[in-house]
Amino acid sequence: MKVPVPEELLPVDRLGHVHFVGIGGAGLSGIARIMLARGAAVSGSDGNDSPTLQALRDLGATVHLGHAAEQVRDVDTLVVSTAVREDNPEYLEAVRQGLRILPRSAALAAVMADRRVIAVAGTHGKTTTTSLLTVALQAAGADPTYAIGGDLAATGVNAAAGAGELFVAEADESDGAFLHYSPYAAIVTNVEADHLDNWGTEAAYVAAFDEFADTLDPDGFLVCVVDDPGAAALAERHRAAGRRVVTVSAREPGALADVELWSPGEHYLADALAALAAGRELGFAEDDLVRGLVSYTGTKRRMERKGEVGGVRVYDSYAHHPTEIAGDLAAARVVAGEGRVVVAFQPHLVSRTRIFGEAMGVALGAADEVVVLDVYLAREDADPEVTGALVAASVPLPAERVAFVPEFDDVAAELVSRARPGDLVLTLGAGTVTEIAPRVLELLRHG
Repeated sequence: MKVPVPEELLPVDRLGHVHFVGIGGAGLSGIARIMLARGAAVSGSDGNDSPTLQALRDLGATVHLGHAAEQVRDVDTLVVSTAVREDNPEYLEAVRQGLRILPRSAALAAVMADRRVIAVAGTHGKTTTTSLLTVALQAAGADPTYAIGGDLAATGVNAAAGAGELFVAEADESDGAFLHYSPYAAIVTNVEADHLDNWGTEAAYVAAFDEFADTLDPDGFLVCVVDDPGAAALAERHRAAGRRVVTVSAREPGALADVELWSPGEHYLADALAALAAGRELGFAEDDLVRGLVSYTGTKRRMERKGEVGGVRVYDSYAHHPTEIAGDLAAARVVAGEGRVVVAFQPHLVSRTRIFGEAMGVALGAADEVVVLDVYLAREDADPEVTGALVAASVPLPAERVAFVPEFDDVAAELVSRARPGDLVLTLGAGTVTEIAPRVLELLRHG
């Protein structure tokens, strides 16, 4: 469901009691965490319990399991994500009461008020780059507030309210949220067609990034990774328009040429370079920033090492677009060394699979063994014509090295049957595929 952004964006202290529908999600949980730190009354609901929900309870939030109208009877502001359906009882009750209803973007804007915002945007790499910039600034002596689409491995949380003036935010383009932040500065990692269920055409998607860049403070700056043609073109257009633009390239690593980062891969190097450039433009010392980048230990679900049993290493990552799949498989190949790469991939969204399914399969061909799950539906309804079989059929490997496994509970055993000592097993996707890695490790422990 898409909720309009109100004309007036209020700061946290004017929102009253805020209730989050889907409070356990990566985006809303971080905003809720910051609001709690700012002294707001926060409650929320979610379908399933999780460590994230318990952490919010520990911070003072009232969290309900399940959705019911009575849970919003003493609420002033309702925050919803795009995953919430129009028949949600809490949403319907809020409409009946005439409550203030905010999309995620407006709630994030509320906690950004009175801070100097550095927004990190791009089709891929937003979470990693936001994380890298956060730890680099912390190492350089800043204490930024941050809101990230994944948990920092070092802290175990995806957001925190810092005491400093800076606010580092992951700026999501999927539903146009990033057009409402008016940041001081921004990083754009890449611009490659995605989320066409919302934007309709590639041209509209690209134009949204121009609109995003136009929202920057005139005294601020834009950092672009020019290894990506879309980001390079964006840099050229906005430099010509008189904006301060800084460009970086992983093919010219500069200050990071001899630095060992947390993960191999050109795209991870590009993310680090973009974070370093932004930190320098903000006036921080390069040596301090680099020290922070070197100390970075990753973000959950971004090439996250889950464990090793019997010589089989297991990793999990969020990659769900063909370019992301290719990048993580390239990194996995380096980590695997002489071992093989065995991958399980869960397509995310029917609309994305319809458009990019063949390209997903082609990208998966960089692995040695491929297991494809069925499509993770998220906010869309199933389409019998668009399943994981479409992706599996496009993998350019011999048939015996590719399997379409539609039953989720059968996937871990399929992976274990294909893996051998020295191999690297990688689970990829933005959905429930992340639950497979622990199952693989458990099966390996039991032979």
